[in-house]
Amino acid sequence: MRLKFTVNGRRQEADDVWEGESLLYVLRERLGLPGSKNACEQGECGSCTVYLDGVPACACLVAAGQAQGHEVRTVEGLADEGLDPVQQAFVETGAVQCGFCTPGLLVQTHDLLERTPAPSDAEIRESLAGNLCRCTGYEKIMDAVRLAAQRRNDG
Repeated sequence: MRLKFTVNGRRQEADDVWEGESLLYVLRERLGLPGSKNACEQGECGSCTVYLDGVPACACLVAAGQAQGHEVRTVEGLADEGLDPVQQAFVETGAVQCGFCTPGLLVQTHDLLERTPAPSDAEIRESLAGNLCRCTGYEKIMDAVRLAAQRRNDG
């Protein structure tokens, strides 16, 4: 099938797509967007989180055919120029270590702060519960979310 959809604000087409292959595969292998990571392929780790029509989704669980005509926003599409404030906060607090979980955490944090500008620690933990990290121990990630929220609210 020919897949036609919008990715990071641009119309995209991919040819010879098998409807059952994952959106993650299409993004990484067919469109050259390596930001979303392929870790568990079961929707358990959150490394492949993208926005699908404005809602966070594990791209490994979305069949490519389901994205037909829809809008996808990846970690590469979070910022127009430079780093998104969430990305900057992750860098500054040391929340980025090996980087494998980072794309999913960034998308999920971005979504959290869109919905809840001043989240409590419990709300942060709940929002990020589907994103697994082996390196940071999560405290630096919590610091990054708090910093991004603070900066966003300070204007």
